[in-house]
Amino acid sequence: MPPRKPLDRKTEALRQRGCLNPKPQSVRDDVYVGDDFFDPRDLVQVKYEMLRRVHLDGLPIATSAAAFGFSRPTFYQAQAAFEGHGLSGLISRKPGPRRAHKLSDQVVDFLEERLADNRELRATELVAAIHERFDLDVHVRSVERALQRRKKKLR
Repeated sequence: MPPRKPLDRKTEALRQRGCLNPKPQSVRDDVYVGDDFFDPRDLVQVKYEMLRRVHLDGLPIATSAAAFGFSRPTFYQAQAAFEGHGLSGLISRKPGPRRAHKLSDQVVDFLEERLADNRELRATELVAAIHERFDLDVHVRSVERALQRRKKKLR
């Protein structure tokens, strides 16, 4: 495999902020192709201009979405995000929880109490105990990771 070409400063900054358009070559809107101000690598700018073309220029949604390399559902998601949060709503965020949300300190305390009583307990048995006590369904690996994190904190 050939070595990767180093990224320019703007591309690297966009990537670090989660704003790098993974498909800049998909942007084909005639108004913007060749425009020095418009940067198809900037995902926030691309989504904003897609919305603007519909709301100010009257372009049909499907046409605008396709011209900017998106689907109609993506257009509607961007529209809702923009209406709810402004430009910052157009910044992509990773889906899903940002941290261990089910295994709270209370649940991990419970696990440690159970392990203090019986060091031979397996993670599968701890999962069953969590379900019985807290009515939570958690994965075995989540229990193992939560206990490892707690150990690291105590060091």
